[in-house]
Amino acid sequence: MRDYRIECEKRIAYIRAKLEEAHARGVVFGNSGGKDSALCGILCKLACENTVGVLLPCASKQNYGKDTEDALALASRFGIETRVVDLTRVKEAMLDAVSAAASVTADGDKNLPPRLRMAALYTIAASEGRLVCGTGNRSEAYLGYFTKWGDGAYDFDPIADLTVREVYEFLRYLGAPESILEKAPSAGLFDGQTDEGELGFSYETLDAYLLDGVVPEKKALERIEHLHKTSAHKRALPSKYQESDL
Repeated sequence: MRDYRIECEKRIAYIRAKLEEAHARGVVFGNSGGKDSALCGILCKLACENTVGVLLPCASKQNYGKDTEDALALASRFGIETRVVDLTRVKEAMLDAVSAAASVTADGDKNLPPRLRMAALYTIAASEGRLVCGTGNRSEAYLGYFTKWGDGAYDFDPIADLTVREVYEFLRYLGAPESILEKAPSAGLFDGQTDEGELGFSYETLDAYLLDGVVPEKKALERIEHLHKTSAHKRALPSKYQESDL
């Protein structure tokens, strides 16, 4: 098991260094009520008093219920300033506008909220001299389980090297609310959505593969490697033309 006391000190130093490099006055992050945003919020608050967590509900009923309750519980326990930006009508307006030019698919619809949230966070950051904290973990990154230019866009990410297993261990060390620790991982993309339900295997299976070298049963392994391979573009910088490519 990792030494999370030392981990905490190192990550606090990392966040402070990023703020100093950018001459930023504070941090802003999306407080979704989930495990990853909880850990990032705690670390950012420990590193920088001027940390703001923004609740960004967007159409899903879950965003207004359990997600909000858990986000507020986290903010209350760790003294994190909270703001709310409701993006539901923004999403409706965007879909109306885009529908005039294209037929919006289910994938197009479900990936819109993360991109709207990114735009909201960067608007706040630019207006107040803040950096945007990313909240993605190693397990999700391996699978490409994030939205390109949505939750995959940020200025720094203090938990990018941690698997889901390690995120939970870290949260227990820091004393995060039990409601967050007991909650099924979900990106909140639509009502009833869970990460593991969409993926078709558990994070426990994935993390055993990544951390312990435990090869899962054939169907899960094929699914994991398929997702890793097809999402390679998400983990790379955008392609830029070079003559050497020809």
